[in-house]
Amino acid sequence: MKMGGGPKQFGIDVEQVPELLAAIKTAGLQFAGFHIFSGSQNLKAESICEAQQKSYELALSLAQHTPEPIRFLNLGGGFGIPYFPGEQALDLAMIGQNLKQIAARAAQEMPEAELILELGRYLVGEAGIYVTQIVDRKISRGQTFLVVDGGLNHHLAASGNFGQVIRKNYPVAIGNRMGQGEKETVSIVGPLCTPLDLLADRMELSVAKPGDFVVIFQSGAYGASASPQGFLGHPEVIEVLV
Repeated sequence: MKMGGGPKQFGIDVEQVPELLAAIKTAGLQFAGFHIFSGSQNLKAESICEAQQKSYELALSLAQHTPEPIRFLNLGGGFGIPYFPGEQALDLAMIGQNLKQIAARAAQEMPEAELILELGRYLVGEAGIYVTQIVDRKISRGQTFLVVDGGLNHHLAASGNFGQVIRKNYPVAIGNRMGQGEKETVSIVGPLCTPLDLLADRMELSVAKPGDFVVIFQSGAYGASASPQGFLGHPEVIEVLV
């Protein structure tokens, strides 16, 4: 999901910033710093390094217009986690070295600035799982559906309705049948009356029946907080800290 560049509903266009900084000074307001954000769910270390370098250079170029020294420079986030087959965990070594170089420059070029990163998904995304119970099996024209008691109303991201251009399946398992040999290809759907309520599309999973539990991994970020829990009046998800 790209959130920077071109016309956007977020933030302030860079060409407007000098004028805004002058208005801040005229109004007697306190200037604290810059928050620059370029994207989300990035697994390419070189791209993150490039974005951080460009963000720093942008802040440095704007520093000549600020009414006070920069005290906070938020370089954004974008650190991704692997969700889908073929994706590799982010290698932090290159990013760490890049940030070390930026920090050394900042100590000289904007010594009062504190550098900030936002790493919500990276810190908690892999730490959470979503568990929902199978309430029914349905076979429709040769395709098997496992109907569960929670869906996009609890986990919008896993349904693919939170920014995916092409829907992909999160890592999924039948939680109480891990390691069992017999498999079947099924789709897992929620209880809502919309075809968007799809948690897994034609995945090979352990053979399951009503009462079993479906587990969706990588659910610690953009789960309950990003989902329309009031949609169609179904019960809200229960969050448990273990």
